[in-house]
Amino acid sequence: MSRRLVLASASPARLRLLQAAGFDPEVIVSGVDEDGVEATDVEALARTLATMKATAVATSAPDAIIVGCDSVLDFDGQAHGKPADAAEAVARWRSMRGRSGTLVTGHCVIADGTTLEGVARTKVRFGNPTDAEIDAYVASGEPLAVAGAFTLDGRSAPFIDGIDGDPGNVIGLSLPLLRTMLAELGVGITDLWR
Repeated sequence: MSRRLVLASASPARLRLLQAAGFDPEVIVSGVDEDGVEATDVEALARTLATMKATAVATSAPDAIIVGCDSVLDFDGQAHGKPADAAEAVARWRSMRGRSGTLVTGHCVIADGTTLEGVARTKVRFGNPTDAEIDAYVASGEPLAVAGAFTLDGRSAPFIDGIDGDPGNVIGLSLPLLRTMLAELGVGITDLWR
């Protein structure tokens, strides 16, 4: 019998990624307030937020395998989560175009009283969308709901020239890292397939 898998995230992209990979996770949104969380660097911030989310959900699902994730864009050494408003999203896209950043996703897996943390990093090469394209993209509302103000699997996909690393990580969850973390806990990833 398959173990209960819980995704501690409201991200529809993470849920779709897990479902496409053969899982049927239950979603329990952590309700963690991400504002004001500080860390020494972008990687530590992503890891801390992922752990906060997984830990908050673990108390309500002690029998489950809990997966918490949080993504942050490392751009010029600064952490960029979701933009505060449309003006910030436009400014960010204008500064990112033609350049690269690194999407950092913290992962936390909790099972049977054990907590594991990990981080995946993927370099993102941004294209050169015009001002009109940026304005139209921001008007769609999509960049206001996602870390870094872009998606690899949505409307901004035509504005991403390429990536170096795991594409799933940019979407919000690294399946290879999840597999490694589950193996450390003695759980085979295929045992969680529906």
